[in-house]
Amino acid sequence: MATLKLEIVTPDRKVLSEDVEYVGAPGIMGEFGILPSHVPFLSALGIGNLHYNQNGKTHYVFVSGGFAEVSNNQVTILAEVAEMATEIDHDRASKAKERAEQRAATAKEKIEAARNQAALKRAVSRINCKSSGKTAGTC
Repeated sequence: MATLKLEIVTPDRKVLSEDVEYVGAPGIMGEFGILPSHVPFLSALGIGNLHYNQNGKTHYVFVSGGFAEVSNNQVTILAEVAEMATEIDHDRASKAKERAEQRAATAKEKIEAARNQAALKRAVSRINCKSSGKTAGTC
């Protein structure tokens, strides 16, 4: 089966460098998918869960912000934050979700409400990533 190279990098570390069959990622305008031999492509990333298929299994990575570049059978993810599903602390993400929900309920300014919505989306995406990883057998 044809593959492409997936590299996920943050300012702090290289999260992943693997040959994969498919990559699905959260763009700011919606999710996009990449198969081998895809045309060159550049997209800003949103908050959500990147998933990739490797050897018949689906694996999940939480990403928040950054860019995805596709060129020459390689997908390079330059993310502000990226965590493998196996690295996510479910209890910590649940507590962050609760805090964001409480702050959102009392937000008085639009900027404060937007920050709380982003924090809530990050927490929910982490929880979903961890849960997806468990059901796919990758955690």
